[in-house]
Amino acid sequence: MIPSNVAATRHEAGTAMRAVWLMALTVALVLAQAIAARALPQSFADLAEKISPAVVNITTSTVVERGTGPLPMVPEGSPFEDFFERFRDRMPQGDQPRRSSALGSGFVISEDGYVVTNNHVIEGADEIDIEFFSGEKLSATVVGTDPKTDIALLKVEPEKPLPFVKFGDSDTARVGDWVLAMGNPLGQGFSLSAGIVSARNRALSGTYDDYIQTDAAINRGNSGGPLFNMAGDVVGVNTAILSPTGGSIGIGFSMASNVVTQVVDQLREFGETRRGWLGVRIQDVTPDVAEAMGLEKVVGALVTDVPPGPAAEAGMQAGDVILSFDGRDVADTRGLVRQVGNTAVGKAVRVVVYRDGKTRTLKVTLGRREEAEGAIPVAQPGEPEAPQEQSMKGLTVQPLDDALRGQLGLDPGMTGLVVTEVDELSEAYEKGLRAGDVITEAGQQKVASIPDLEARIAEAREAGRKSLLLLVRRAGEPRFVAINIEE
Repeated sequence: MIPSNVAATRHEAGTAMRAVWLMALTVALVLAQAIAARALPQSFADLAEKISPAVVNITTSTVVERGTGPLPMVPEGSPFEDFFERFRDRMPQGDQPRRSSALGSGFVISEDGYVVTNNHVIEGADEIDIEFFSGEKLSATVVGTDPKTDIALLKVEPEKPLPFVKFGDSDTARVGDWVLAMGNPLGQGFSLSAGIVSARNRALSGTYDDYIQTDAAINRGNSGGPLFNMAGDVVGVNTAILSPTGGSIGIGFSMASNVVTQVVDQLREFGETRRGWLGVRIQDVTPDVAEAMGLEKVVGALVTDVPPGPAAEAGMQAGDVILSFDGRDVADTRGLVRQVGNTAVGKAVRVVVYRDGKTRTLKVTLGRREEAEGAIPVAQPGEPEAPQEQSMKGLTVQPLDDALRGQLGLDPGMTGLVVTEVDELSEAYEKGLRAGDVITEAGQQKVASIPDLEARIAEAREAGRKSLLLLVRRAGEPRFVAINIEE
């Protein structure tokens, strides 16, 4: 028989244990609710109230000339002739100017009145008016613009400090994260929409594109407005939509804040962008190019041409593969362009290249891209003639002569083989080779005659290679193409 005091003790212990389990279950339920609340906010109202004062509507105004256009003509003696004469007399003479307006969005980034928007919102405008959430209106001036990223920086002169928002780190935004878009869609005034990050690192058409794709509703008039994360930081500038109708179908694009901040900082300091310039033409490394060059991985940027500039001064050569720039690996051409553009003008950087089966490090002092653009002439192609032709691997080629150089607009001293015909069923055609292209190198060695090309093919086969790398120029622009040489 169990003593009563022992039974009581066991009963109390059981009760205490049940209480502990109930408490643990309660805590677990509270945590689960907290996690659910974080994943799906019940309301964005508090965040909207916090960020709204820094978002602005932008109205631009431009004076455009309007011509009278052709007037109706009637046969002489027609009963309508007098009517049209009187109508013509009442028409104003000459071009009549009119004022055209456009709407957009933006956001304040400093209490002293700096405002960020899209370049296309204010491009060509002679008057820019900013309307704040409070209803106050101020005129703005343009500090600087960057068409390459479609970013513009404006300035207003407020009488008191303005509410503003901060840029966040767009690299931390993950697919599936909540985001908020705010702006002036279709001229309806301040409007908020919520969605998620649908994709990252989207490119549309620009050299420095790095867009966040979102399904938050973005329409005309939202351009230049901010894309917020849940901390209220700006992770993107709403710029474009993909839509067959002109309205939102859930595919919007916001320029990533890490691109925008660098542009804004330069516009604020210099009134213009100052991007680094390496001075090379490049293309992506493809699997067949990597195999032809003996690269273990399909990475880097393949140098197709080195015009006079920083890279040439540092000893870089066509055919080099840039593997690392300023201590960071280079994945592809797009990544390299962004890395170089984001590096300070005049900075000396180390560039690791792959050449002749080995890596070597070059030290390059960067120039300024804006000063270098357009400085390299591009040759204009003509119609090549076709004497002394020979076919191989789907290509019909012949050596350059003075007549062909003149027709193709090439330098008098240029050597190589002109492609006069390409078999449309060949691999060469699939890889983009066309009549009029000039092959200047094969196997990273110059070719001036058909025996030169045959020798390069033989050397590549003896080395066990399946492909031969050709350097091809079209209208002055070089690119590498790897052609299969298996017998």
